[in-house]
Amino acid sequence: MMQLFHDVCHECSKQVTRQYSTSFSSAIKLLHKDLRKPIYDIYGFVRLADEVVDTFHDHDKKFLLDKFEEDTWTAIRMGISLNPILHSFQDVVNKYNINETLIASFIYSMRLDLYKTEYTNEGELNEYIYGSAEAVGLMCLCVFCEGDMLKFNLLKEPAQRLGAAFQKINFLRDIQSDHNDLNRVYFPGVDIRNFDLCTKQKIELQLDSDFKAALAGIRSLPWKARLGVYTAYRYYYKLFKKIKMMQPMAVMEKRVRVPDLQKLAIVMQAGVYNKFNLI
Repeated sequence: MMQLFHDVCHECSKQVTRQYSTSFSSAIKLLHKDLRKPIYDIYGFVRLADEVVDTFHDHDKKFLLDKFEEDTWTAIRMGISLNPILHSFQDVVNKYNINETLIASFIYSMRLDLYKTEYTNEGELNEYIYGSAEAVGLMCLCVFCEGDMLKFNLLKEPAQRLGAAFQKINFLRDIQSDHNDLNRVYFPGVDIRNFDLCTKQKIELQLDSDFKAALAGIRSLPWKARLGVYTAYRYYYKLFKKIKMMQPMAVMEKRVRVPDLQKLAIVMQAGVYNKFNLI
């Protein structure tokens, strides 16, 4: 019966992923079957924490996040939790020896979202991005490398750059809603009311550098992970190209999207490139 409990908990994380992110869920399906469950479990954990700080406005978010963190460490230490998302997450952490500093950095960035509304310099922003995105990418890399620490250390920096690129794209996509709904401005020195071409191009230069560094790492990923990660890369790079073509005020007014047919084309092209070693 214990196996039934494990299975139900993992299914909860899988369903959270499917309901909250169809694109990410689709990318996970392109991973080798051995990797899918632990990546669902990581995403379920991340999604739950993110919901606390971004959605539960009618509740004491600080209390909920404090309790979530306490329950996370208890689950990891005991190897079990009655919270199905945390139970499946602790299973991944303990199985793949995910460093607890990555988890602490992630929760720290989530805690910043409780009160911090703007980032005044690149150092502050980079610290936030490390916890909110790069640390999550490194958790996933632990799974992808399946205990091969030599491979992990080789791919660590490109994985961080990929996580940073994804997060910055999300910031650009949500720049208006983050400001209007959550009163947050992530990019230092950006005046939302006067978001100009010069500012936009400066951010795009950073993104271009991040994407290039990330691609070099993707080429060296273990084969079980390469197609899924490369497809996610291609999806976000498509968003990046769309944003580059938009005027600054258009970015403010419209959340850029990739139509379903283009998503399908991305998956097919990524599959061909991966099969014939053209990445």
